This record gives sequence, structure tokens and C-alpha cells, in this order.
Amino acid sequence: MQSIPFTIGQEYRRRDINVEFGGGWQSGISPSGQNPFIFIFSGKSGHQHGYRDRWENKDIFSYTGEGQIGNMQFTKGNLAIKEHIKNGKRIFLFTIVKKGIVRYEGELFLIDFDFFVGPDTKGNERTAIRFFLQRVGSKTDYQIEKNPISIVPSLDESRVRDTPNVTERSGMVTSRVGQGAYRKSILLRWENKCAVTGFPKKEILIASHIHPWKNATDYERLDVENGILLSPVYDALFDRRLISFENNGKIILSSTLLAIDYKSIGVTGKEWIGNLSNGNKHYLELHRCLCQ
Repeated sequence: MQSIPFTIGQEYRRRDINVEFGGGWQSGISPSGQNPFIFIFSGKSGHQHGYRDRWENKDIFSYTGEGQIGNMQFTKGNLAIKEHIKNGKRIFLFTIVKKGIVRYEGELFLIDFDFFVGPDTKGNERTAIRFFLQRVGSKTDYQIEKNPISIVPSLDESRVRDTPNVTERSGMVTSRVGQGAYRKSILLRWENKCAVTGFPKKEILIASHIHPWKNATDYERLDVENGILLSPVYDALFDRRLISFENNGKIILSSTLLAIDYKSIGVTGKEWIGNLSNGNKHYLELHRCLCQ
């Protein structure tokens, strides 16, 4: 295999990359026609087109497919990413630093992809694609979760469906959280463990919004920072505002239930959530306001 021609953390002129290795000059997904490379570029400017890229954890990056208007399709760059393993292509991720300058973040490979509903450039609702890409050489053991609208990357093309139809999109919108890309992002963010207990059976864990869906803006409904992964007991209590959490992670018990009631369902009042992000804390503040 050809050695990696880039150094992690080093900045490059995008023009120089295109001149030496090929690929498009404008699009976020840039397959090379002269080398077995696919360059993907991520930056804040993509937010205006509904793109939501982020590191879900230290090893897995979620990347929004290309297409500014209307539903995203598995064509061009999106198809190149989906089939990169079969076609022997390598994916290199760059972050846009400023106009014309990008920083190399590492080589990735596709482990999964799914759909989410969000606005296009014109603000119209559309179905978008989210790719989940893992660092080459990382030790993360990612287990694909099968669900009604999950897409499993496989060389067996009979297992791969196209973008959801109108009925499927409606289900994704009206679902409390959804079983597609959003849930997968929450699972990755919390490393497939209950945020409170560390319980690791993701088949029964529930991905919840911290600030409730019905009260949230469209942006907040899709924001991974507004998501938390909980086991059923804690999810039920959290959803009914019988528990919340301080910004330091300490649990708050509502006076609606007696201490003996909490104890009977295994809640001690000594629970903590670790590794809360600033975004999580913001949404917890909103959740606590609703608990008052």
C-alpha cells in the first residue's frame, strides 16, 4: 500500500493537494481520478447547507454527505464514500482552517451510514446522509446496530437500500429521537454505555433528548449535544422530570417521589454523570428549568 502522503496536524494549500493528487477543487467530497484517494473536507461553512460533521468520540468521525438542495442521493461523492472499500479507495480527512488552507486530520474508513432529516440550503426539509468513519489503526470495536431504517455497509449490495421514501421520512420526523443517524451518534458519543450507570447493553439503552423534542428548535432536535444515553429506569425518570443532573454531573431527585420510592427502583441519589460537554451542560440547564 502506498504510504500516506500527509502528516496529521499539518496544514496544506488545497490547491497543492489537487494539483499533485487530483480531485475536485470545490466540493467537500473530492475523489481523485489519478490516485486511489478520496479527500473529504469539513468546515463551519457547511452549516449553512445543513451539514453537521463532528468527532463522535476520539476515533469515529461523522460526516454529512454532499448535496445542498433536496434529498441527498448515493451518487458522485456520496457513492464514492459508500463504495470506497470495494473500489480500493482510501479516505483522507481535512479540516478547513481558512480560505484555501486545510489541516490534515487522518485516514478514515467507512463503518456505517444512515439518514437524518434536516434543512437544505433553502431551508426546506430534506433527507440527508450521515457517514460514520473510523480512524485507520484505531482500536474502537464498533458494532453495527440493526434497526428499521439502519443502513449496513456491506459488499453485499442486496443489503443496501436507497434513501428513505416519503413515508419513511415522515416516521423519522415524528419519532421522539429516531432510530437512524441521530441514535447512532448518541451511542458513539456515550461509547455505547448508559451515561449514569455505565451499563453496556446498547440493545436496551434509550437515546433521549435532554431538552425535550416538543420544546426544542429544529437545530436542537438534531444537535448531538442535546442527546443522552440512558438505561430504561433512568430514562423514564429523566423523561418525566423526576430526575435531572447538575452541571457537575450530580443527580437531582425530585421531591415528587419519596426516598423509599427511589430506593425501591435502584436509584440511590449518589449517581453522577461523567464527561459532560459544555453543550450537554447547556441543555441540562434547560431541562432543570422544566423540572421546577
